[in-house]
Amino acid sequence: MAPQRNAGAGAEAELPEYAGHYRLESCLGSGGMGVVHLARSTSGMKLAVKVVHAEFARDPEFRGRFRQEVGAARKVSGAFTAPVVDADPDAGRPWMATQFIPGPTLAEQVKRNGPMEPAQLRRLMAGLAEALRDIHRVGVVHRDLKPSNVLLAEDGPKVIDFGISRPSDSELRTETGKLIGTPPFMAPEQFRRPREVGPAADVFALGSVLVHAARGRGPFDSDSPYVVAYQVVHDEPDLTGVPEELAPLVLRCLAKEPEDRPTPDTLMRELRSVAASYDTQLFLPAQRTPVAEPAAEANPGTGAGADLGSEAEGAGGGAGQGRVGRRRWGRRTALGAGAVAVAVAVAAAVVSVRAADGGGDPRGDDARHAMAAGVRAWEAASTGGQGMPQCSYGAGALVCGRNGLVYALDPADGRLLWRHSVAPLLRSTPPVVAAGLVQPEVDHGAGLEALDPASGTARWQRDDLPHTGSTTAGSVLLLTGDDGTVTAVDGGSGDVVWNRRVPGLPDPYFRWFPGEPTAYATTVTGDGARTRVTAVDPASGDVRWDRKLTGNLDLLGAADGSVYFTVSGAVLGRTEALVRYTPDTGEVRRVELPVPVESAQGSVHGDDVYLSGLGGSLVAVDMVAGEQRWRLETGMASGSAPVTDGRHVYVTGPDGRLLGVDAREGRLLGQTPPRLGDGDGVPASLPAPVVADGLVYAGAPDGTVFAVDGRDPAGW
Repeated sequence: MAPQRNAGAGAEAELPEYAGHYRLESCLGSGGMGVVHLARSTSGMKLAVKVVHAEFARDPEFRGRFRQEVGAARKVSGAFTAPVVDADPDAGRPWMATQFIPGPTLAEQVKRNGPMEPAQLRRLMAGLAEALRDIHRVGVVHRDLKPSNVLLAEDGPKVIDFGISRPSDSELRTETGKLIGTPPFMAPEQFRRPREVGPAADVFALGSVLVHAARGRGPFDSDSPYVVAYQVVHDEPDLTGVPEELAPLVLRCLAKEPEDRPTPDTLMRELRSVAASYDTQLFLPAQRTPVAEPAAEANPGTGAGADLGSEAEGAGGGAGQGRVGRRRWGRRTALGAGAVAVAVAVAAAVVSVRAADGGGDPRGDDARHAMAAGVRAWEAASTGGQGMPQCSYGAGALVCGRNGLVYALDPADGRLLWRHSVAPLLRSTPPVVAAGLVQPEVDHGAGLEALDPASGTARWQRDDLPHTGSTTAGSVLLLTGDDGTVTAVDGGSGDVVWNRRVPGLPDPYFRWFPGEPTAYATTVTGDGARTRVTAVDPASGDVRWDRKLTGNLDLLGAADGSVYFTVSGAVLGRTEALVRYTPDTGEVRRVELPVPVESAQGSVHGDDVYLSGLGGSLVAVDMVAGEQRWRLETGMASGSAPVTDGRHVYVTGPDGRLLGVDAREGRLLGQTPPRLGDGDGVPASLPAPVVADGLVYAGAPDGTVFAVDGRDPAGW
């Protein structure tokens, strides 16, 4: 590929062909601090790669800031952001690669299609509140939330660009006639007390973003950015055009004093009272496409061009600035709750099952092998759309969830047994069978229901238990309220078992691991030096034990009376060690990793821990011997949490491949063909494979669920 050329301000005549080992294909956008490229990983996945201009690469202060912001972006990678795949802040030209997310920015959407309708505004506000809740929970303040930093993806808004474009943390200033920052979306304290900016500043920005989406311009409007700054600090906002039912809540977000603004949890709770159906509206954005020439539009509403705070650079956090198709994201594609349910049901009704020995698979190799006696490979493909199914095994069925739908497949041949539409939409976790019923993991709404595993019909439903987090723990559901109160619900009947605050846990969010008698919650100290671990009996709410452990720990698994953690070092999200804690004896076993693992996910099997990380690393650690047994670089951009049967380790890739690895030696034994489908989007959370009765089940981005013989990865 010939070197790309860029006419953007301050850009070099010729741009690099590669960033690391990612091939740069085309320019998605350009700004004062760098260029965003559409790129491909080794496995063919589309990525958005931001490459810093050489003039800033020579600035040590900027490099330090860039490094910090890469760490922050890695820390917040999740369902509401564009996950960081790789980065090299020490390269000659520092760069960062994130997963490419198709869809326009909010700035592009409003500019091309005008203000949004009330239902879409409620959905946008709820999605941004959820995003800020998760961002703030890990100790990050965005500081630059604005329409060009919000991507409208199919599954909801994604917040991108965590200040990486800023060369310093300075307050409002000018440089070569351009403004650094975006005054209409900055909170008053960012002008008055820039060193004291906290999470409430992001809530103020959320209010400004909502006004922009509702009326096409912000609540403070002038041709001069300095006049806008004065208005933000002193004047009342103009909410003309904001729907009447949302205006009071938006006005509270725009309060001059940080302490007067609602928290993201409060926003989500009050939005439910505004309209119970806000979370059943779908985002159906137009696809983003690269452009031959860089776009350098000023951010609407700023009154001046923003130096890499414009649409082009803001998109670098997930997908670059580009021309977008004319298909409307708002009023022409909004579906009501009833229409969504019908559409999802119709889409899922067209499910075909391809047996490996049936000879009818038009793709041939996708399901070509007849397995050992009694074990057959199969593929159940939904023709109703893309989306990566999340599945679990229970009650003799494979229970899956995708796009607001729960359905069950026969684990022997993939035959569709039943389907059931749910609202609000599913999270990036599979439905599970608990207390004999299927428990869908729904978004943080008031509606709960449990389904009959044989028919899919609702056995009980409740809409009187609003919550901000939920965990299925054995036979009960643990719901966390926005005030920190925990409610335990019997999974079999829907009855409340207990309801109270757990001592020492002001904001508890639990993890539970199959076979364990306890659920766990962790709280990290502000300096990251220690982590408080609390074990709670799900049936009674009693605290079984409570211990403070050294380091910034994240729960990984539990087995045989011990609890396992990953340990982050100086760079957040980078696992540098593993810890095993045995509460009966108080023993703490720490094992250092020779090479850190980025954004590690893992599983525990006996005395062994298996980790997967961004960049495709797969690692096995022997916790008894205290050493890493092997490390395999799979070449994938990322992988799911690994699953093992003791003989093999299985991991799902973002392109739908299932990999089988020798658990003892770390050798790649086999892999299935990619099942990426027609879309380029990547799910925020890759579903882990499911191992049961000699088969390995996996979901893929093209919507298929398939099964292969777990005993013979070489035959895939």
